[in-house]
Amino acid sequence: MAVVDDGVILQSELDDAVRAIQQQYASNPGQLPPLNVLQRQVLERLILMRLQVNKANDQGIRVSDGEVDQAVNRVAQQNHMTVDQLRGAIAQSGASYAGFRRQIAEQLTVQRLHDSVVRDSVQITDSEINNLLNSPTYKAGEVHLAHIQISVPAGATAADIQAAQTKATEALNAIKGGMDFNAAAIRYSDAQDALDGGDLGWRRMDEIPPAFTDTVAGMKPGDVTPALRGPTGFTILKLVGQRQPERQVITEYHARQILISPSELITPAQAQQKAQDLYQRIVNKHEDFAKLAKADSADDTTANAGGDMGWFAKDAWGAAVAEQLSALKPDQVSKPFQTEAGWHIIELLGTRQADRTDEIARNQARQAIGNRKAEQAYEDFLRQLKASAYIRILVPELRAPGQPDDGTA
Repeated sequence: MAVVDDGVILQSELDDAVRAIQQQYASNPGQLPPLNVLQRQVLERLILMRLQVNKANDQGIRVSDGEVDQAVNRVAQQNHMTVDQLRGAIAQSGASYAGFRRQIAEQLTVQRLHDSVVRDSVQITDSEINNLLNSPTYKAGEVHLAHIQISVPAGATAADIQAAQTKATEALNAIKGGMDFNAAAIRYSDAQDALDGGDLGWRRMDEIPPAFTDTVAGMKPGDVTPALRGPTGFTILKLVGQRQPERQVITEYHARQILISPSELITPAQAQQKAQDLYQRIVNKHEDFAKLAKADSADDTTANAGGDMGWFAKDAWGAAVAEQLSALKPDQVSKPFQTEAGWHIIELLGTRQADRTDEIARNQARQAIGNRKAEQAYEDFLRQLKASAYIRILVPELRAPGQPDDGTA
């Protein structure tokens, strides 16, 4: 179906990918475009995936079979299945399990490529965070957006820009004519999330590219923008919903612990027995918890402080500790329980309500700036990747309007 650099995309690959999309929309098939349009969109996604995988391979990025196994297990768990049941469901759908594993491996590979690209190009300063926290856009809350991206290639000619604008106008006219926005995204958008309906999810106003913030700020839920010219082409946005930020008040816990870890000198059974003995000395003999922690705890971060863990959020020390804290009242001591680190004894000293709004806001601001820079950096990377690649679509009806067949995308 297509030649991508020194590789090919087969009809069987395209058929499998199209079938997966059709099954995803089985309950609402009317949202899908005509088959030839869907095939063209899916082929574009396959081409972009192949380019990214090739680039990752060139950079020495590899994913092991064990990592693929772990990812497959997570997919099975998310669908409340065993791996064998997942394998059966894939076979029943007409797809191959080997192909499914290959898709998982490619997704992991591309994620590592993405991380590598943005890690080298995204830097965030404290002054940027401060400026964002003080900006009106940060205080404006969150918006739920969907988008349609009509891209122009790197080094676009006037004809390329006109073709993209014409396509954006067609998409807008279709939406005004009653087409669902998600269906229009599937049909017209060039973005990687096109086949997911262009849903961008909830984002803070400050995470939106600055060129679009004023437009979005004046919208109401349900509004659709005209085609907005951006650095990578034309964008059509829909405001799905909006919400205001809330104060972030959490329960903090003050506790202390004793950790007994197996070592070259202590077997796992001996570690468990020692933890039981210490628990009995604390609960029945009323020996001082802090003294025992200083003498016996293997946790270097708390032992010298008598096991004091300070004030912390419930999950800060892991799920097992959080579970014990939920069952304890102040001044109560847990029975010994096991984690990967060894056997723990926890004493809950107290709880308090803490307003973490400012701390959380600062972390969110850092993440928002990073996300925005990462998106732009990777979008630029993909445009350059496509511009420097040899891409030839061999089936004329699967080429975008005006797209040549001479090895250019």
